[in-house]
Amino acid sequence: MAGIDPEQMKPRGRIYRMWDSDIAWSFRHSPVAMLAGLVALIIVLAAALAPWIAPFNPYDPALLNLMDGFTPPMTPNAFTGNTYWLGTDNQGRDIFSTILYGTRISLFVGISAVLFAMILGITLGLIAGYRGGWVDSLLMRVADVQLSFPSILIALLIFGVARGFIPPALRETMAIWVLIVAIGLSDWVQYARVVRGATMVEKNKEYVQAARVIGAHPAKILVRHILPNVMGPVLVIATIGLALAIIAEATLSFLGVGVPPTQPSLGTLIRIGQSFLFSGEWWILLFPAIALLALALSVNLLGDWLRDALNPRLR
Repeated sequence: MAGIDPEQMKPRGRIYRMWDSDIAWSFRHSPVAMLAGLVALIIVLAAALAPWIAPFNPYDPALLNLMDGFTPPMTPNAFTGNTYWLGTDNQGRDIFSTILYGTRISLFVGISAVLFAMILGITLGLIAGYRGGWVDSLLMRVADVQLSFPSILIALLIFGVARGFIPPALRETMAIWVLIVAIGLSDWVQYARVVRGATMVEKNKEYVQAARVIGAHPAKILVRHILPNVMGPVLVIATIGLALAIIAEATLSFLGVGVPPTQPSLGTLIRIGQSFLFSGEWWILLFPAIALLALALSVNLLGDWLRDALNPRLR
């Protein structure tokens, strides 16, 4: 056909279609989202590459020197002469290295807890919304009871009960996994309620009724037909929930019931720094707190952007 460039008639690749999508366009035209994404990407990459970026391994006792303890940032130590970018803590550990390794643990716990809560909440929400009846009533009453308590108290209760069933010799090894389960069980309700409401709407539409007529199994209908159409709000909740899970892990670790001291996360580092704040060693608390704030804030801003980008009323 005359007047049509043959290059324009070629099918576009997947990467081009993703770049040209509405979400990508919204991201490119949102300076706040781009800045938050850049900060989050830098933090995640720094944490993932901690063994290669960190000047020291803060969890190797053979590399610690107590004489380097309480060294201020960018100041030579009075005894050893060593200089550290962000100073050292009471054990002589490099603060910059501990932040990198601590961020790895915080991200691992936060992402794992969100995935666990999302899988559990989506499964129960699909079942409650599709089946209805007493199944729906039972699951939603359990959710209502759990919503009447602060999630951090539920996580504390689950963490304490779980540790009671674990042998003392395995408590330190299983502490991170118990923490993931505790945070996940305290956050599944919001996923279940959103998925339940969306499932109750989707199950009455024509494509679901057609699948029932041809004899499709309910599990197949839920997974292949209903689930893809209810994932939009779930992704928004998961993004915001990641920041909340990281803060919950930091809170539990700050209270002394989180990860073991041998593998401190950002919350544990903040708790250690708080003990020395009023004695003048401010850097032990300040820099881990800034890292936690930057991580949580950037993820929260990305969640706000994703919520607006997936809202058809704002397009």
